[in-house]
Amino acid sequence: MRPDMRVEPLDAKVHDRVSFMCGDASLDGYLKTQASQDVRRKANAVFVLVAIAEPRTVIGYFTLCAYALARGVVPEAARKHLARYPMVSATLIGRLAIATAKQRRGLGSVLLVHALRKSYESASTVGSSMVVVDAIDAAAARFYEAHGFSHLPSSRLVLPIQTLAKLFSTGPGVIKTP
Repeated sequence: MRPDMRVEPLDAKVHDRVSFMCGDASLDGYLKTQASQDVRRKANAVFVLVAIAEPRTVIGYFTLCAYALARGVVPEAARKHLARYPMVSATLIGRLAIATAKQRRGLGSVLLVHALRKSYESASTVGSSMVVVDAIDAAAARFYEAHGFSHLPSSRLVLPIQTLAKLFSTGPGVIKTP
């Protein structure tokens, strides 16, 4: 993480959601009209990336929530990490977006690492064995694939928590999160 930025929970009283534009109407609209309601109702956790010098301006955001998927849709290679229940508990990264003016600077990866770290840290508390993402288009799918996710038979991709355990464990070569 750059020292001039931080990721924090969305606060409708602090963060300027109305000015956020990432180039996708559904992602823009969600932050502007639905995100604060979802936070209040505990439907999604919403986190924003802000510059320390401009803490009201949202540079990017992601959402997390509990999710379940049928064991049969999980790729075979990932099933070996799962309990033998019909439904697999997971954490869903439902949305991830960066403001248009800040795109192509690696900030999407920064937010993804934050989301993965939060997912990993909560996995033993809430019982999550996978992280699932919604790929809004082919470019988003390629972004998640580049970060180790595998396709489900839909626009969703999946990454086992066991993979995150290896990435976030202590030792040389470990991913350091922002």
